Amino acid sequence: MSSAYRIPSLARLSVAAAWLAAMALQPASAQPLPARDGFPSQTVKFVSPFPPGGGNDATARLVTTRLAEIMGQAAVVDNRGGAGGNIGAKSVAEAKPDGYTVLTSQVSIMAVNPSLYSAPGFDPLKNFMPITQINAAPLALVVEANSPYKTFADLATRAKASPGKVTYATPGNGTLSHMVGVVLQKNSGVDMTHVPYKGAGPALTDLLGGQVDVLVTSTSSVAGMVQNGKLRVLAVTSPRRIGVFAKVPTLEELGYASARFEDWYGFFAPAGTPPERVAYLNEAIVRTLRLPEVTKLVNDGGSEVVASTPEAFAAQLRQDIDRWSGIVKLSGAKAD
Repeated sequence: MSSAYRIPSLARLSVAAAWLAAMALQPASAQPLPARDGFPSQTVKFVSPFPPGGGNDATARLVTTRLAEIMGQAAVVDNRGGAGGNIGAKSVAEAKPDGYTVLTSQVSIMAVNPSLYSAPGFDPLKNFMPITQINAAPLALVVEANSPYKTFADLATRAKASPGKVTYATPGNGTLSHMVGVVLQKNSGVDMTHVPYKGAGPALTDLLGGQVDVLVTSTSSVAGMVQNGKLRVLAVTSPRRIGVFAKVPTLEELGYASARFEDWYGFFAPAGTPPERVAYLNEAIVRTLRLPEVTKLVNDGGSEVVASTPEAFAAQLRQDIDRWSGIVKLSGAKAD
């Protein structure tokens, strides 16, 4: 069962707060993008379908902080967590398609959930219009700094010797983190017990408190704590070493080729949103992502900026839906 959400202490501030503090020190270099045909003329709401403190929330806040300057209108984050991201996604699918409500989504919600849940409440291809892919990033397997597990080999040895005794936390059932754990166990003999949470924030709280052994989550949600020495990264799931995690081995390097995955975050508008407004949002967000200070912060979070066109992002989404529907079927996993 999911752990109850607890607010992290001040000593456990999320990477989102660290990013926002860092951005406040950056020079104001954003070039405004004039409104087109009166859009935007009011606040644009970005729905993050997870609680504060995780990678989705951090990414949304990282972008909206500077996007507001470029648009000349406020850009706010609205956290609507639950059901592996389905609740927030459904709320945007049902929102007025006027460009003022945007979903901050990711692979797990758009490509995994439709196969994992019998009724997720939305169709990723029919109910949304892709705006842009923000980034590409691995997932990370992290432990608390004083954990007895110094390497992934240590963790695997313990999990194989004592089946089910090692616990791995994820931001929730059906998330990409959950699927990585399923695939890793199915193909490696590493036997761990899954502990789903309602987002990476509460999972981090319990990891730091010693309630779980390891956390599988986005690099962006743990980069700050890795850099300040509170967490240790055992491995990442990308096909190559990346950014501030360049010294961390990939699972593929460690002999687990089946656990090669990349996550992404991206923005989506409700289906029916005027194409010219989608185009405006794409240009404004891409301009934001290409600001040197924003690119650096994305890289520091352990990922790479993509800043794609709506068409390229739509193609990426279709490819990922095809891949993950097969993985979910192979795993036999169901979230309901």
